[in-house]
Amino acid sequence: MIQIVQHRHKCIGCNACVEAAPEYWKMSKADGKCYLKKAKQKGEYFMINAPDFALDENVQAAKNCPVRIITVKQL
Repeated sequence: MIQIVQHRHKCIGCNACVEAAPEYWKMSKADGKCYLKKAKQKGEYFMINAPDFALDENVQAAKNCPVRIITVKQL
């Protein structure tokens, strides 16, 4: 199991995370920022637990993010 966390408030909407892991990330038409699908909000952070097989694509999403607002860790 992995945990993906996004500090959405700082997202610049570059779409890099969506390109790396489209099953987990989507661009919002409302504000032009990316969001983590099915995530729960905790303060300014959005988080979700995902299966281990989602690790590589979400680590790539975190690496591609130019403002470094995505973290992925194994639980």
